[in-house]
Amino acid sequence: MPRAEIENISRINESWAMDFVSDQLFNGKRFRALTLVDIYSRECLAIYPAQSIKAQEVVSNLEMVTRSREFPDSIRVDNGLEFISKALDFWAYQNGVTLQFSRPGKPTDNAFIESFNGSFRKKFLHAHWFLSLDDAERKIGEMTIMSTDHIVLWDTKLLLNSLNKKRFPAVS
Repeated sequence: MPRAEIENISRINESWAMDFVSDQLFNGKRFRALTLVDIYSRECLAIYPAQSIKAQEVVSNLEMVTRSREFPDSIRVDNGLEFISKALDFWAYQNGVTLQFSRPGKPTDNAFIESFNGSFRKKFLHAHWFLSLDDAERKIGEMTIMSTDHIVLWDTKLLLNSLNKKRFPAVS
């Protein structure tokens, strides 16, 4: 099968990417986080941690994000159960959003979110110890608060700079 052509994304909200990243609490209990990014701006639009995330929670998070932003033309996702659900399909249909599914076993079809998740895992999840799911939610929430209510995490230098500025303000 020939490789899928890469689209030329030219504006904000043209295409988003969505996936899950997993981590664990101090006691070994696993949790997942839904991650959502705008491919053009590389903005992280949402990170939603929970023990398990159902399709309706994916839809609820999309509804929350689209209260303050335009709907995207498309969202790139893999073939996980939450993304092939009737709930997400109906939401996308109602809002004129095209779901672009990656080919099974081809995570590079959604390389944008895979890159983001790798940076998020390496620079944030591996750097923190979570005592509870509430603690993970709080720390992730604190990390994502910026003047625009969004954070650009794709650039790992920017992520480190933003985290260091919050923890270690410049001394004048």
